[in-house]
Amino acid sequence: MCSLEKRGNIFILTLTGTDEHWLNPTLLNAIRSALRRVRCEASSSSALITTAHGKFFSNGFDIAWAQAQSFEERMVFMTSLLRSVVTDLISLPMPTISAVTGHASAAGCILALSHDYVLMRSDRGFLYMSELDIKLVLVPWVIALLKAKTGSPASRRELVMKATKVTAKHAVELGIIDSAHDNAEETMTAAVELAEGLVRRGWNGQVYAENRMAMLADVLVSIGATRTRSRL
Repeated sequence: MCSLEKRGNIFILTLTGTDEHWLNPTLLNAIRSALRRVRCEASSSSALITTAHGKFFSNGFDIAWAQAQSFEERMVFMTSLLRSVVTDLISLPMPTISAVTGHASAAGCILALSHDYVLMRSDRGFLYMSELDIKLVLVPWVIALLKAKTGSPASRRELVMKATKVTAKHAVELGIIDSAHDNAEETMTAAVELAEGLVRRGWNGQVYAENRMAMLADVLVSIGATRTRSRL
């Protein structure tokens, strides 16, 4: 499902295998477990890279699993687990980088954008918020995250209100991602170089996390409100 490698002060979390990396409870819990390990093993200055094997970064929630039984309940459950993963990333005491080496759709796109930096291969793959096309309504905390992570109304229209399959080049132009690279190998090389540079800054991880949480306070407030409603 996923693996975690440590190279010095850099952690590399990889969604393993060559399938679509559906975000079902098994994979989401595996990611959370890996992030707990990262938190425990982090030094004073570390960085995390999240990437994936194969054609897909992640094709989103496991809709087939949800349709097998109690669709709405299972979708709510997967959404709650993704919400926890996003909260873990926002509070992680280090810079985070997603190296998007394949398609990132719906919840998979949210996973990618939940990192501080997003690097993407340009020869294959796209960012795709598919909810309009599959007739699903975005929950408020996802909207809050998209507002925080996409820099302009134009970028939000393309990604959310047009359900455009945004290529790496287009995503750079819209300010959604930080950089585009020729292929998967170059994307990972650039991610490692970025991580090494960030680690060399020697920042205090907890201070970094506190500043990130302040920057994304609206997202955390929305996540907290969702959790409160879910208990009622």
